[in-house]
Formats: sequence, C-alpha cells, structure tokens
Amino acid sequence: MSVASAQDTNEVEQLKRELREMREQMQRMEQKLQTLEQKPAVEAPPAIQAPSVVAQDDKPLDVSKPWSPTDPIRIGKSSAYADIGLVGTFAVGGSTADDIQGGTQLGGHDPNQNGFTVQGVELNLRGAVDPYFRANANILFGVDSGGESYLELEEAWMETVSLPWNLQLRAGEILTDFGRINTQHPHSWGFVDSPLAAARYLGADGLRNPGARLGWLAPLPFFTEFSLGVQDSQGEGASSFRSSGHDHGDSADDDLPFGFRHSDNDRGVQHVGDMLFTPRLAVSFELTDSQTLVLGGSGAFGPNSSGNSGDTRTQIYGLDAYWKWKPANAHGGFPFVSVQGEIMYQRYELGAFDWDENGDGVSDSGELVDPATGLPAVLAAETVNDWGFYAQMLYGFRKGWVVGLRGDYVTGSLGDYEEMGLTLNGEPVGRDLLRRERFRLSPNLTWYPSEFSKIRLQYNYDDRADIGVDHSVWLQFEFLLGAHAAHKF
Repeated sequence: MSVASAQDTNEVEQLKRELREMREQMQRMEQKLQTLEQKPAVEAPPAIQAPSVVAQDDKPLDVSKPWSPTDPIRIGKSSAYADIGLVGTFAVGGSTADDIQGGTQLGGHDPNQNGFTVQGVELNLRGAVDPYFRANANILFGVDSGGESYLELEEAWMETVSLPWNLQLRAGEILTDFGRINTQHPHSWGFVDSPLAAARYLGADGLRNPGARLGWLAPLPFFTEFSLGVQDSQGEGASSFRSSGHDHGDSADDDLPFGFRHSDNDRGVQHVGDMLFTPRLAVSFELTDSQTLVLGGSGAFGPNSSGNSGDTRTQIYGLDAYWKWKPANAHGGFPFVSVQGEIMYQRYELGAFDWDENGDGVSDSGELVDPATGLPAVLAAETVNDWGFYAQMLYGFRKGWVVGLRGDYVTGSLGDYEEMGLTLNGEPVGRDLLRRERFRLSPNLTWYPSEFSKIRLQYNYDDRADIGVDHSVWLQFEFLLGAHAAHKF
C-alpha cells in the first residue's frame, strides 16, 4: 500500500470515528431532552401502560397502533421503566441412547428424554432503573425428565450507563463473561443443544453466580474490551469449582464423581483467593463492508472442593473466534454465512481421598476398591488436564432458512487413579466417565417463519469411548412474545 493510500485510509477511519462520536452525543442529548419533556411536575407512582410497538430502542410509547403479540408491555415511564417479554422453547424427538439426560445430552436445557421436552419458558424483565443504571432479569421455568417443574434464576443484574473513562460495572446474578456461548441464553443458540466442551467444563447450566463484572472499552480504532469478573465459586453455577456435586454435566446421579472423589473439603470463603476470577479480552474488526471478525480470550480461576483436604484449585482457559459475512444488499439479514468456534482447556487439581469413609477398614458396597490391596481405595493428590472444542457454521441461504453444521470433541489425559484398575462392587470401573473421549457431529435445518418464531430439525451423531455410537433426532419449536429481541441473522 502506498503512503498516500495509507493516509487516505487513516483519514477515512478518523472521519468514521468522529461521525460515530457525534451520533452518540446527539443520542444522549435527545434522550436527556426527551426525559425533561416527559417528566411531569409531580411524579406519580409507576403504572402499567398501554403496550408499545417500539421498545427495543427505548423510545416513547406509541398507543396509536393496535397491540400485537410481538410488542412489549411497558411498566413505568420516562427514565424509569421495565419491558416484559416471554420466550418459550420446546423440543420433541428421540435417541438410541439409554442415558439421554446427562449422557448424550449434557446441557441443563438440552432435550432430556424421548418424546417432548420443555427446554425452557423464560420471562425477561429489562429496562432503565434511573438515569444512572439499567437492569435485566431472566427467570426460567422448566420441566425435568421426571416431570418435575422447577424455577431457575438465570440472570438478575444492575449495570451502570454513565461511568467515566469507558468503564462499565455490572453486579448481581451474572452469566460469566467466558467465551461466546456461555453468555447466550438457549433461544440465541444456533443449535438445539449446548456444545459438549461448554457443558463439560463450564457446567450444565453454564458458568454463572452472584458477583460483579467491570468492563473497560479501550480507546482504539477497533473494538477492544477488557473485563474482569469476581463471583462466588460454589454451587451448581460453578460446577468445576466449589460444587458439591461436580458432575460436569455428563453423568447420572448414581455415577462416580469427577476424579472418583467426593467433594468433601469445601472450606468456604476464607480469603479473597477463594472467589472465582474471570478475566476476558475481546476484539472486533470490520474486515470489509460485508465481513466481521471477533476474537476473544478468557480465563476462570478458583478453588475446588476435591478430596478430603488441601487447597485444590481449578484453572480454565478459553479461546474463541467468530466470523460473519453478510453482503451490503442483504434483505432481512439474508443471505449470510457465520463461523464460530471455541477451544477450552481445564487444569484440575484433585485432592487426596480415602474411600474408607466410615473408617471400618473393610470394603463395603458402593466403595471403590484397590485390587492390589483388596481394601477401600486410597487416592493420592494429582493434577489432571482436559480439553475440548466445538466449531460450527451457519448458512442463511434464503430469507428465513438456515442450514448449520457443528462438530464437538472433548477428551482428557489419563490420570494415575484411572490406571489403578479400581473396582466397584466387583466390577472394573475403567476410565472416568466424566473425562472420556467424546465426538459429536450435528447437522440441522432451521426455518424462521418470522423474527419471532422458529422451527429447527437437528440430527446428532454421538460417539463415546467405551460406550459406542448413538443417534438422536430432535425437532425444536420456539416463540417470542414482547420485549425479547427478535432473532438475529
């Protein structure tokens, strides 16, 4: 590239930045003016207002048009309001596997049985708290494979909108900013189920817990954001850390625990190092007018409760990439091609553990036995390493129609405890079920009748070491009502 052309490019980029800054300043001025014009002389208590046909961009309510199911209901007014939305996701199908939930399907919102599955009915509340904060809450209703209903708080946080120096603070119940898929709700996925690596290392319901996240948008010519999260490290939302069950999302309740050790050394929070820390760096580039590239790196560091004693810890590292092509003449978001992938690596410290938990010196039913001694197994402390990835491509070949393909792979290094030839009730246990090699290939086809509904057909080919091959077919259907953002293409 010549010096002249390089200078021209720099001038164009500078003009683009200045134009964006002017637009943002104008929007802020318009919002302030709008607030002053709408604010009454005496504040009245918030009341349910007429449905709005424009809530996504926080404009005043429009009652001149009849309400439709895709319009939100807004509670409150002016600079303090909440928009209400609902999304329902369901699946029907079947699998050749005997262990669908926690076996072939690792995610907490995956299809969990032959027949119908309620993957989730999610209520969303979001809006402005005041001129300084906005808030969001996602409350999910589900039904497990046993037919039992449950409620789940997926997210509930408050976030600043006017901190200086390009800073933003979020606090509450947070989906951890790790990679791409972890921060997405199931209705935003390009596939019926969660990737194997995400469910195995981040948990069946994703990595999420109460805490805070501080983000900083760097003043660079391309999007660059660094964030640091600090959260609680215990419970189901942190299954690779201080979780009492720690099933990594791919085990039934009666299977052996991860590392063949019960979680018996949870020391609680004694110092700041017992919290979960999650740094992330994300950058985005406009390669051309029709191509976008997003790259990210993430980490998650905290204690785990493996074994009887000791200060055992877990480290998870992740790299992610997303590329999308959409021509300038695209209509309604079509055509497009997107490619997304993540690779994750987990380093897990296993504590020492004695299977003679009742101290009687005799091998009892349900205890792991060391064949070398004939006594309950005594496992030494060690560190195991696991890794996996997924890669997916989506092709929107015509308006409303998307074809996709995803490949998943997870595996783990052979641990010393796995080489001991341990037995359970006289039968060899072999490799750790939660760390065995797995491969899955998933093609699908999705039809969007509109931005607010979808029907998806997906086939899964699952190959699990020491178990074999299984085939699954799932038909997913979904609707959006109210303030949930329309499906993005």
